[in-house]
Amino acid sequence: MDQITLKNFRCFREQQIARLAPLTLLVGENSTGKTSFMAMIRALWDAAYLGIIPDFKEAPYDLGSFDEIAHYRGGRAGRASEFKAGFNAASNRMHRRRKAAKSDDRLHRFEAAFGRRGTAPAPTRWTYAQDDAAMTIHVAEDMPWEVRYRTGRGEWVWRAPAEQAARFRVNRSLLPHFAFYPVLEENGHLKPVDDSPKVTADDRQRLEWLFFQFDSTFTGQRPFASAPVRSKPRRTYDPSRPARDPEGETIPMYLSTAFFEDKKSWKELKDALERFGREAGLFDEIAVKPLGKRGSEPFQMHVRKFGRRAKKGPLRNLIDVGYGVSQVLPVITELFRDDATPMFLLQQPEVHLHPSAQAALGSLFCRIAGKQRRLVVETHSDHMLKRIRMDVRDGKAALKPEDVSILFFERGDLDVRIHSLRLDREGNVLDAPDSYGRFFLEETARSLWSKSESGG
Repeated sequence: MDQITLKNFRCFREQQIARLAPLTLLVGENSTGKTSFMAMIRALWDAAYLGIIPDFKEAPYDLGSFDEIAHYRGGRAGRASEFKAGFNAASNRMHRRRKAAKSDDRLHRFEAAFGRRGTAPAPTRWTYAQDDAAMTIHVAEDMPWEVRYRTGRGEWVWRAPAEQAARFRVNRSLLPHFAFYPVLEENGHLKPVDDSPKVTADDRQRLEWLFFQFDSTFTGQRPFASAPVRSKPRRTYDPSRPARDPEGETIPMYLSTAFFEDKKSWKELKDALERFGREAGLFDEIAVKPLGKRGSEPFQMHVRKFGRRAKKGPLRNLIDVGYGVSQVLPVITELFRDDATPMFLLQQPEVHLHPSAQAALGSLFCRIAGKQRRLVVETHSDHMLKRIRMDVRDGKAALKPEDVSILFFERGDLDVRIHSLRLDREGNVLDAPDSYGRFFLEETARSLWSKSESGG
């Protein structure tokens, strides 16, 4: 995803356009919609690529019911009857079909409108588009569903028979296949609109290619979303299935599995974790301590700090060291996993970290982010932001200035505006409103005032 649009969603009344980059930083005051913005990124991915109705209450986000999600305009205007969101994305991938390799780096677009279904929001309109090819699905309760197709030559409509609509209600993930069914199966039920010509093989090919752009089989895993507060450390862990979760509850099990079952992967992961641990000043060594001979038996997680001249200190249980280690470990482990997802949505990864460790986290993000890995990071850390700016300026990572987007969320009266800011080659922030500078100055002043009052 390269650009997100929002309208009448939560605190965003007017249409907002936000630029995403390999590394995108969300900054601004509390309660200005940063978490809602990340929740919508995942919801759009689910709607566009999986063809399902997004769950706006799935952890780590809980945006509530339709009345809590649709923008409240105040006064007689009341609450919006629908909200919209969409994205632009570059395909930039290969697809093999009929023994011929095709490449496509053009832009494809998606937009969804959400209305009320009971107390929850549900899509009423889905639009998929690329170049002059587009498909719009109109969904309504107790009515035939309508699908409209368009190319540069004309427009055609197809209304879903009752049996097709019933099938879709049973399995909502059939949406993309259901919508493209008339084109892919060539069943002849397309009706021209406004004297449009008959669908040709070229029209069908354009629409068919559009379908493949949004087929989740080729678009990879859904974004991984991390919670702002991760799970508490335990003295002893019992092995379980190492499935992903927002709080990082299963990260120790993932590390233990790598330790017991894949020594090569464990060494690579261990080296990467320890490199960050040293840069952040958190630990120099990490270890899995088995309490039995098999991976199915309980184990402990230990870390070690070195003293001067690399003199080794004692291995200490994760629960006995600073809380920052256990809070950042799930974040960095997810980034280093062999099966890492292409997009990460990270909420306040700097929680409980010392300023120097926050800065080290910024350097890590610069190394990780790239064309194949995208990070969207909500942060309140000026230390992290400054380190990212300096690393881009000094060329310490492969990131270029255009590979970083800073989204500043500015509160208005009953709404919020998103400013898309950029960096220049010197690490300076471009296009920033006056309120952006005041925000960081006020945060610094508040921090100094607090220390003065407490005698710090």
